[in-house]
Amino acid sequence: MNAPESHVAPAIRTLIRLVRKQREAFARELYPTLEVRRDRLDRLHKLVVENEEAVVAAICADFGARSAHETLLGEIVVTANGVRDALRDVARWMKPRRVPTPLTMLPGWGEVIPQPLGVVGIISPWNYPFQLAMVPVTGALAAGNRVLLKPSEHTPRTSALMARLVAKHFAEDEFAVIAGDAEVGQAFASTRFDHLFFTGSTPVGRLVARAAAENLVPVTLELGGKSPALFDDSADWDMVVPRLVAGKLFNAGQTCIAPDYAVVPAQRLDAFVAKLAETVARFYPTLAANPDYTAIINERHYKRINGLVADARGKGAKVIELNPASEKLSPSKRKIAPTLLVGVTDDMAVMHEEIFGPVLPIETYRSLDEAIARIDARPRPLALYFFGEDAKREKQVIREAIAGGITINDTLWHFAHEDLPFGGVGDSGIGAYHGERSFLTFSNEKAVFHQSRFTPAGLLWPPYGNAFHALVAVLRRL
Repeated sequence: MNAPESHVAPAIRTLIRLVRKQREAFARELYPTLEVRRDRLDRLHKLVVENEEAVVAAICADFGARSAHETLLGEIVVTANGVRDALRDVARWMKPRRVPTPLTMLPGWGEVIPQPLGVVGIISPWNYPFQLAMVPVTGALAAGNRVLLKPSEHTPRTSALMARLVAKHFAEDEFAVIAGDAEVGQAFASTRFDHLFFTGSTPVGRLVARAAAENLVPVTLELGGKSPALFDDSADWDMVVPRLVAGKLFNAGQTCIAPDYAVVPAQRLDAFVAKLAETVARFYPTLAANPDYTAIINERHYKRINGLVADARGKGAKVIELNPASEKLSPSKRKIAPTLLVGVTDDMAVMHEEIFGPVLPIETYRSLDEAIARIDARPRPLALYFFGEDAKREKQVIREAIAGGITINDTLWHFAHEDLPFGGVGDSGIGAYHGERSFLTFSNEKAVFHQSRFTPAGLLWPPYGNAFHALVAVLRRL
């Protein structure tokens, strides 16, 4: 960002110009009123609900085949509901919060005032290109910030649509979109924002954090990792396996909190695999032309996923392809049949890389303690799923298994709950958002202490003498 503007790409020049323009606008309006914030959120809500068909079409075109129903649920409904909730609650979120004051500091008093940060940068991914852009934007606007969004270059039609819609509904000094390739993304991450929010892979997240650190820009990193699905011996296969399959195959597994591998009791493995096959056949009787079954985003990821399966097969895993109609799936269409990997080991790449596809490795265990220890020995996952009817074991998993969030007896739902903070831990991320937590992420919780006209604090001033020691003695007893 220090090069002369005439020597940089047009998109980066636009970035420099918009950052400057938004900083100037923020300086003129350091604390937007409730009415201003509600107006911006209302415009964002209209952007979402009035362009549903266009968003569905753009995302389908970017994927080659993306379930319209999954886009409706995972992109439109989640986003619209989040904006609606912010419209309802932003007045409460904005209010200064008075805090208890110790006797030793009375009659003074303290409060916390949420203050906008300024100009916020958001880098969004390709897997849910609309929702994972607009949901953090919702929190940033509610908190009173100016926002610049850098969407993924892997979903160019969706990115272009968002740029047009945002330009239609917002002034560019309020909220604007910067499209571009990896070079633009690198410049974006190196910009001196007041906060940088990134959603994507852990390796790229490290690069973003390193770039932001050069300017001491605080970051929220929503990353990924290998989220385990842990099945207790008490689990009811008829109830829980369809819930696993629904979460795993939503968007063909291209979800940061998709169950990445299953951990099941050794003695129930065969019944588990049989129930998986039965459920997949019921959900997706065909795959090739089924509009409900989504394609892999691009050829590079298609080859990567198939490479993970080939590596596991070569190292001894049993590969079970669940292709109910025994169709031939054309590589040009980039659809991969749901695939189970039984007998996986830690030397297989599939047990180290986030899969982001319809492939499910299955491990077995002999005791719950063993299963939890194995999960905790690995990099911290973004999500964990526990399936079972034993309340004592459920509590043990919640208490001992380390993960960003947990859903019990289902998948994905802790993400959908607006009043639950969503975020990772360790390798799966830094910080959290959703609902009020988004508002706080994009706010400075300013601590304010109001000193009274009448205060004994003067007794603590120099020159120090008997009054000082007497007051200190009182403070020690209180």
